[in-house]
Amino acid sequence: MDLSIERVDLVLLILMIAIFFIFILVRTPSSFQPTKLISIGTVNQIEIPLPKPALKGSMSLEESLLKRRSIREFSNEPISLENLSQLLWAAQGMTSGSGGRTAPSAGGTYPLEIYVFVNRVENLATGIYHYESQKHSLVRLKEGDFKEQIYSAALSQSWVEDSAVVFVYSAVPKRTTERYGERGMQYIFIEVGHASQNLLLETVSLGLGAVPIGAFDDKQLNSLIGIDGENEKVVYINAVGRID
Repeated sequence: MDLSIERVDLVLLILMIAIFFIFILVRTPSSFQPTKLISIGTVNQIEIPLPKPALKGSMSLEESLLKRRSIREFSNEPISLENLSQLLWAAQGMTSGSGGRTAPSAGGTYPLEIYVFVNRVENLATGIYHYESQKHSLVRLKEGDFKEQIYSAALSQSWVEDSAVVFVYSAVPKRTTERYGERGMQYIFIEVGHASQNLLLETVSLGLGAVPIGAFDDKQLNSLIGIDGENEKVVYINAVGRID
């Protein structure tokens, strides 16, 4: 038997196996999927840790349900950073090490994101922020006064401009529709209702006022935040403030 021929055949076999595995690695997408990519090209995108949320309050759930009303008149007083932290946790906070949140999500796909327009919050600069639920922190996307822009995008509803904070819920549809198809969009709208009601009831518990808002200019608000309206789109607004 010619050993040189056997050696050549062995080398060729090894090369074919190596090429096969390289092909598999190139074609297989990474299993790591970032929960949020901030794509707005602005400076000073700083992360701000939020105070730890309280897990016990002074008002019962039943009393919060009884007292919940849509409030459209707010005082000029700011809300505290602790209040803001509590509201964000109520809407989309993490409640387990496995990724569970305060609001249910179809298949645990969690398509929602929350952007915060800060008008009057103690110890927090005005601007547009993104809530990082996994870290319970805020990332500042844009610094400055955006009351007029959010007022315009919300079709000139005065309570939006007068509020201390505007919570803007967006959705990344692909997270849910990849699993559930077109039906996934219905699940997304259901989920944002869950998150909003959590926030509204927490608002009552904190002695604040809030109003849910569904009327807004999608294109204008998407642009203001810096999302494209397709891969990610605004779906709901809550305006919150202090009441006299």
